[in-house]
Amino acid sequence: MKTVRTLLHGEILRAVLFVLAGFLSLFLFFDLVDELQALDRYAAQGYRMQHALLFIALKTPNHLYELLPISVLIGSIFVMARLAQSSEFTILRTGGLAPWTALNMLFQLGLIFVSLTFFFGDYASPWAERQAQLIKTKFQGNLTVGQTGAWLKEKQGQQQFAVNVRRFDGITHMQDIRIHAFNSQGRLLSITTAATGEILSSEWQLKQVQEKTLQQEPTSGLERYQAQQHAQWMWKTTISADMVAAALLSPDTMSTWDLFHYMRHLSSNNQNAQRYEIEFWRKVFYPLSCLVMLVLALPFAYLHFRSGQIAGHVFGGVLAGISFSLLNNVFGHIGNLQNWQPLLTSAAPALIYSAISLAAFWWMVLRR
Repeated sequence: MKTVRTLLHGEILRAVLFVLAGFLSLFLFFDLVDELQALDRYAAQGYRMQHALLFIALKTPNHLYELLPISVLIGSIFVMARLAQSSEFTILRTGGLAPWTALNMLFQLGLIFVSLTFFFGDYASPWAERQAQLIKTKFQGNLTVGQTGAWLKEKQGQQQFAVNVRRFDGITHMQDIRIHAFNSQGRLLSITTAATGEILSSEWQLKQVQEKTLQQEPTSGLERYQAQQHAQWMWKTTISADMVAAALLSPDTMSTWDLFHYMRHLSSNNQNAQRYEIEFWRKVFYPLSCLVMLVLALPFAYLHFRSGQIAGHVFGGVLAGISFSLLNNVFGHIGNLQNWQPLLTSAAPALIYSAISLAAFWWMVLRR
């Protein structure tokens, strides 16, 4: 069976790499078209073609992460259908290749695709996205959201803080920072503003700081206002650079660990973490969809093809892969709107297609 496993794995790997290269070339071409507009828009700031090409290259890991499952489906369907059309798979079955053995071989290959998808989604893509954003911020300005920037919340002992960051470079540098401090009853205690700031390991280094405090006199009960200027001020906080970036960037660009850490931060401060919980579980289940795609492709090896029918079945596989991607995205949006349980919302598409794949495998392979 080692020879059979080498044959199947080699054929599927070559087909998947070919499909992946085709899709990746198409997506990179679309990125290049978009960046041609950015070249004109930021030409005065020094944005040149070499910067655009580097930015496009850094988008590659994210494209690979998104395209791997559907490329696995199309490539494996093509291989299985071609082996069935040439009767090679029939010969393998006659030689003793049982259905469960074939499924086990595909699972072994699927673990490689799962590992690659996890690597690109959890390590390569977040790092590359951060570097790409750093390139863009040099020419188009720092990250910002709307007119007010990012808002974060933190609880420290008996005090609560509402933090506003207008601009962020995606790494550690911030601009236009406001920190509102409240007591446990929600009474405003102070407002601290800073022109710039750097995010360190467990504190923020703020510069050009103005601190305005309100203190209540214990005897008269009158409010006392006080304003102070600081050239530099250190603020102890657990809000990290990843948390600030999470408030400004889309959660699908974050790693699984960063999402989990940010979810816990939101929950501990009584904030809604539904969107990030759904994205977290989607990050967990998305690499496993490669296994679902391989199971969905196996029944094609047991079909009986006539000449010219293979293209139609491959096209059907493409539609199945597209429908899976659409269902995966639709469930995420609907689950966020309807407040569905995040684990089930993210796992539902994979479970549905796994059930369809196993049902097709039982009907077309085992039942016959």
